[in-house]
Amino acid sequence: MSTLTRWDGVSSPPPARQALRDLVVRSILPAAGLFALMCALGLLLVDVLGDPEPEDDLVWWLQEQRTPTGEAVTHLFSSLGNTPVVIGIAALGTGVVMWRTRRWWYAVVPLLAITLQSLVFVSSAAVVGRDRPDVERLDPTPPTASFPSGHVSAATAVWTSFALYATRIENLAARRAVVVLCLIVPPLVAFARVYRGAHHVSDVLAGIVNGVVCAFLAWRWLRTEEDDAPSGDAATARSSADEEPDAQSLA
Repeated sequence: MSTLTRWDGVSSPPPARQALRDLVVRSILPAAGLFALMCALGLLLVDVLGDPEPEDDLVWWLQEQRTPTGEAVTHLFSSLGNTPVVIGIAALGTGVVMWRTRRWWYAVVPLLAITLQSLVFVSSAAVVGRDRPDVERLDPTPPTASFPSGHVSAATAVWTSFALYATRIENLAARRAVVVLCLIVPPLVAFARVYRGAHHVSDVLAGIVNGVVCAFLAWRWLRTEEDDAPSGDAATARSSADEEPDAQSLA
């Protein structure tokens, strides 16, 4: 459970030098590795497998199943991955957490998550250059390639960050409800993007992977005492943090 409790008791801002070093070592460099993985997977799909036919068949089948209701609902889901919406939601979440905790190094997680995923998504899409599905698209598509899905990646990053925040809610029922609601959003965005003809299934799956990994890289961007402590001392570090109520919850 150390990943979820790692922010307990981190009450002092990190020195600028430490913050910069940790950001590079614990977030940016691992994100570079994720970029390499995304490029490898995308080039495998495009250059080696030649865009597998089952993926195209599924997108064509979904096009045949479209209904006015389905188009309206998926338009709403898809919009949750739009860049202005994602930035606005991340900024709002950061602002709320900052207001409640007064700890910028903790509040910045959603903004860092969407920044990391954007860097990975944009650069790997440029390298892979996968064409979008050859079907009618219900939305204007951005001038980026199809793999990985930027909408899904961004939505996954921000809502996974919120789910991690929600694990700090003290009320069990509320904690479970909020975590589930947060984790439902990325699959809905992913389905909407395939339904609306913007992506292949592998594009949105890669987007989910990108978003989840970047959210955890953002969550763990700063080295804490619990990271340095031996496993046997982790419980002691957490019990000391229990004396600080405002460090134990999202709010």
